[in-house]
Amino acid sequence: MATSTRIAVYSGTFDPFTLGHQDIVRRAAGLFDRLVIGVAVAHHKKTLFSLDTRLQQVQDETQGMANVSVLPFDGLIMDFCAAQQAVAVVRGVRNLTDFDYEAQMAAMNRKLRPQVETVFLLPDAPVQCISSTLVREISKLGGDVSQMVSSGVASALRLAHTAGAQKGI
Repeated sequence: MATSTRIAVYSGTFDPFTLGHQDIVRRAAGLFDRLVIGVAVAHHKKTLFSLDTRLQQVQDETQGMANVSVLPFDGLIMDFCAAQQAVAVVRGVRNLTDFDYEAQMAAMNRKLRPQVETVFLLPDAPVQCISSTLVREISKLGGDVSQMVSSGVASALRLAHTAGAQKGI
């Protein structure tokens, strides 16, 4: 009897990809045969980094993980899960506010695609407080984000904010 490959999707805008995201990816990759990181096009958000830059950042940060792939997606996450033949969607939950939102999304996703389970993972304590929004804000104000993102992402943030400052943004 052949066993099926257990594929999970971890999605987000990853603007930028943080050490918290890395923690969730590392742990989810250990739970599933294959993890597909879906980088959202995010028409509804004004992102600091372009889709291509965000894809490259996630690829750079996960390059040593053999069972992890990175793809862009647009539209409903459950449609992306179907296209990837995923059995689960992975969500990082940092606090009760995240849980309330993610539980509501999980219930709606179950209505759309009941065969896909939602798996909640708590980030490791040292990275639990990190959010992309806060990282962008701290970086924009000249703060040190070296304990929140990789050195490559920190450099990209500095460049983006320097370019924005020069344009008067």
